[in-house]
Amino acid sequence: MSSIESVIKSLELKTNQILNRLNQLQTENKSLKNDLITIKKTLNEKIISLKEKESELESLKIANSMLGDNEIKRVSKLKINALIRDINDCISSLSK
Repeated sequence: MSSIESVIKSLELKTNQILNRLNQLQTENKSLKNDLITIKKTLNEKIISLKEKESELESLKIANSMLGDNEIKRVSKLKINALIRDINDCISSLSK
């Protein structure tokens, strides 16, 4: 009878150890799932931000290609300044 009792106690002990380990793993699993959700949210935010930045970069590339080299940029700036002066003259003559 003693050997049967020792086997039963051994089984109980091992069962308790397994249940404890199961609880630990379940807790760890929940924690990892929460971390995964947080990381996915962060990743989606970063992807959206990256797409916005890529769009801005494309717009800047297009604008820069329209301006051309430095000489063309200088001429464009001069034309814009002249147009602004003309607009200011028109506004001042309308306000008189």
